[in-house]
Amino acid sequence: MPIRPEHRWLYPIDWPEISNIVRFTRAGGRCEHCQRPHGRHVAQLIGANGVWWDAEINVWRDGRGRQLRHAPEFVPLEAIRMTRKPVYLATAHLNHDPTFSGPRWRNLAALCQRCHMIHDGPEHRRRRWWNAFRRRALGDLFSGRYS
Repeated sequence: MPIRPEHRWLYPIDWPEISNIVRFTRAGGRCEHCQRPHGRHVAQLIGANGVWWDAEINVWRDGRGRQLRHAPEFVPLEAIRMTRKPVYLATAHLNHDPTFSGPRWRNLAALCQRCHMIHDGPEHRRRRWWNAFRRRALGDLFSGRYS
């Protein structure tokens, strides 16, 4: 995901190089949480909360990238869907602070779209609440109702 222009100043000048090292050198082109491969379409089980087929080693994996202990013996085609877009890795800040990447980039992780959204969900909810709270507070301050 591209960096918004208003947030570009938070990132180091060599961010594209750092991001490539984290995604492709350190992570080997796979999501560090679920092991989905970068740039490929993935077959998923419908309604199975992240279960997907790893075609490289021919196993079903769960949403955390672990092999299923009890893999389904038969899966009808109606229960499988392919991802609409290929899996793309993005470099995520694990503490949601783009100004701090940590020593040797320990605060960074290569995550696919699904894992990135799961990781960022609580932070997105917190920011949405904060923005709504701030707007209401400004509205109360300048509305003149409490004069």
